[in-house]
Amino acid sequence: MTTKTNTANRAGNTDTTPTPTPATTTATTPAPAVDPASAVAMAAETERTRAVVAEYLRRVADPEQGPEEIAAMYAEEVEWQIAPNPAVPWIRPRSTRADVVGHWVELAEHTVPEAGGATIDAFLVDGADAVLTGHLHGTVRATGKTFHSPFALRLTVANGEIVRHHIYEDSLGIAAACTPDQAEPTA
Repeated sequence: MTTKTNTANRAGNTDTTPTPTPATTTATTPAPAVDPASAVAMAAETERTRAVVAEYLRRVADPEQGPEEIAAMYAEEVEWQIAPNPAVPWIRPRSTRADVVGHWVELAEHTVPEAGGATIDAFLVDGADAVLTGHLHGTVRATGKTFHSPFALRLTVANGEIVRHHIYEDSLGIAAACTPDQAEPTA
């Protein structure tokens, strides 16, 4: 029961007449039954994905690991999506493990390895999918310009290999770092 307060009384008295509270009904939907076997299978798949992605990150961070060792984490056919940018030689979609090798070769050719890297803010895994967010930075060899970009990377793992690689980054900012400054016209 609640108490109703009426402050509009002419005499200035407060009316504290009890007001009945309407009965509330809450419809509850039973939680879906969780099959223990499927929950265990999902947890196992999540851990396998986490292990593959952790190994991928270890290889990317290890200067002793070359493009072939990094690309070995990928399936022969991969869905590598990124918005292509003609100003940036390494930014374009890929579809094979050999293309992934090409990405790492081109990245090394066009950037200064000691002046680049990435930090990871979040590493989320659910079943076969992993999402990483963070920030990347680098320096372009030809221009000496630096770039900084937040990123989100979605990886999907099947049979212990990466089959999907979708990256979202500031490719326009990276393209600006790849574009030489135009010289002022001489008079």
